[in-house]
Amino acid sequence: MLKRLSKIVLFTLLFGYIAMGALLYHFQDKLLYHPTPNIKIDYPQMVLSREGAKVVVHILNEGHKNAILYFGGNGESMAQSADYIAQQFPDFTCYLMDYRGYGNSTGKPSQKAIFSDALALYDKVKEKHKRISIGGRSLGTGVAVYVASQREVSKLVLITPYSSIADVAQGRYPFYPVSLLLKDTYDSLSLVSKIKAKTFIVLAQNDKVIPRKYSQKLIDAFKKEQLKVDMIQHRGHNDISDDARYYKIMQDFIRG
Repeated sequence: MLKRLSKIVLFTLLFGYIAMGALLYHFQDKLLYHPTPNIKIDYPQMVLSREGAKVVVHILNEGHKNAILYFGGNGESMAQSADYIAQQFPDFTCYLMDYRGYGNSTGKPSQKAIFSDALALYDKVKEKHKRISIGGRSLGTGVAVYVASQREVSKLVLITPYSSIADVAQGRYPFYPVSLLLKDTYDSLSLVSKIKAKTFIVLAQNDKVIPRKYSQKLIDAFKKEQLKVDMIQHRGHNDISDDARYYKIMQDFIRG
C-alpha cells in the first residue's frame, strides 16, 4: 500500500512539473511582452514597413544634428514617455520605437523582429545625424546592446540592465531548464566585447525585477575604462525615473 501511494505521489509531482513547464513554454511571450495601447500624441511619426508589419517611431525635437534612439521596457508606453524625454533632451532629436504589437505598431513582438527593426531604424536615421547615442531600459537594454554591437554609436546608456533574459528567467524558475525552453534570450553578455561606445549603466537600489547579480554580471564584462556605473538610491525597477537625479546623470553623460 505504501509503495503504491509513493508511486501515485511521484507520478502526481512529475505530471505537475511537466504541466507547469508546458505552460511556461506556451505562455512565455505573454510573460515577456506586455504590449501597450495606442495613445495619440502631438509628435511626428515615422513608419517603417517591416516584413508585413508597420513599426511606428515617435520623433521628438526634430532638426538637431545629434540623435538619441531609445528602447523601452517590456510594458513601457513610448507615447507616455515622450513628453519627459523631449523635455530632458531638448538639444537632441529623439526616436522612440514602438515594438511590434505595441502602441500603433502592428505584428507580433519577438527578439528577432525587434532587433531587425532597431537596426532598420538606426540605418534610416544615420544619414540625418552627426552622432547617434542609444538608450535602453529594462527589456530595451538588450535591444540597445544589440544595436551598439552592430553599429557605430556615440554613447550607450543602459537602465536596469541584465546579463540575459535567460539568466533572469532561470533565477525565477530554477527547477526548469530555461535555456531549452526560452525562445527569446536577449543575451547581452555575449555582445559586450563588440561594443566600442562609452557606456553608462544606471541601477536602482531596490530593483526586485532584475536581481543585482545579473546586472553585475553584465557590468563585469565591460572594460573598466569604457564603463561608468551609478545607482539611484531608494528606488525600484519601476519608479527609478521618479528620482530627480535620473535624467540629470544621463544628460551629463550623453552631453559630455
